[in-house]
Amino acid sequence: MATGRRISRVAELIKREVSQMLLYGIKDDRVGSGMISVTAVDLSGDLQHAKIFVSIYGTDEARAETMAGLESATGYVRKQLGHRLRLRRTPEVIFCEDRSFEEGTRVLSLLNQLNHQRQNSPPAESTNPEAVGSLDTDF
Repeated sequence: MATGRRISRVAELIKREVSQMLLYGIKDDRVGSGMISVTAVDLSGDLQHAKIFVSIYGTDEARAETMAGLESATGYVRKQLGHRLRLRRTPEVIFCEDRSFEEGTRVLSLLNQLNHQRQNSPPAESTNPEAVGSLDTDF
């Protein structure tokens, strides 16, 4: 088993190398149909499996096309990682779409809507503790 520090270091190396491959190495036109960013790499404790999370900016059709291109390029990516990294065994590569950016944008939009509604609505009556009633302190 690798240590936590080694796992995070190897994950960062994989992230950097895969980012370079996406820019310069993968020639599949499907991969270039959407703007891609490697957001994270989740590496197993034995360094045998790497889940590579990618954010794809574009239409749903472009996302599906890009994911199909990435899935077909997993063998190439694994082979290139084997050449570029000094590991005993090259991890199996699995590409996963990361939609956290979209979810964050959606949450921010909802918060902005609530803020806008709060600013446009009349102020609510404030509750005065004396008006609500007092607690009996006789025990």
